[in-house]
Amino acid sequence: MRLAALRQKNSHILHDADSLCDAGISHQPDPALFSAEYWRSRDLVIGEAPGRGSSLFLQATPGEQWVLRPYRRGGLVAKLSQKRYFWVGAERTRGFCEMRLTANLFEQGLPVPRPVATCVARHGLSYEAALITQRITGAKALAELIVNHLADEALLQRIGAMIRRFHQAKLDHVDLNARNILVDNSGAPWLIDLDRCRLRQPGKWQNANLKRLERSIHKFDSTLSISAILQGYRAAG
Repeated sequence: MRLAALRQKNSHILHDADSLCDAGISHQPDPALFSAEYWRSRDLVIGEAPGRGSSLFLQATPGEQWVLRPYRRGGLVAKLSQKRYFWVGAERTRGFCEMRLTANLFEQGLPVPRPVATCVARHGLSYEAALITQRITGAKALAELIVNHLADEALLQRIGAMIRRFHQAKLDHVDLNARNILVDNSGAPWLIDLDRCRLRQPGKWQNANLKRLERSIHKFDSTLSISAILQGYRAAG
């Protein structure tokens, strides 16, 4: 993976040159790639994910799909601005931080989507951002599997083992929930959405991650125990 940064007027782009070359995009990445209009005008939007950010599924090439996710605020602060953040320099923006963190974990062989590119558009003292990652084709969210009673004990154990791998890599996933865990066609779990996540030394945050996941799971099935997840987590140690 070859990360490269460039600037075009008020836009700062950090991209993986290998991903863009594989997709047949030989020219420098353009801010237009991060707009829904660019893809809709070419009839390359093939779906949309539920949630606040309205992520789009893109047919980047005949054989590869991407996910375009704009950054959106939640909670009370969203009433002031849903998509603007305070400018603190390109490297400290949410897009650049998530791109570099995801690339780091991907290079370690951990199950995260391959990051393609991020774009940060500065507007004076604020900025907007979006991130493109490779789509895990056919994957379903753990939340969907729970609702449809398809999350068996073996799968939950694999998810526990996956979480342990990330904790061993020192990842604190601040929003570990049943929507941010995907399961592919082979039954392998993946972790997505690393916005605001960080690497840190072991501590109480590891248990807090698991408790957050438990609360999320119980929103979809209040009777589902996470004992299998904890069993897989401990066994992977």
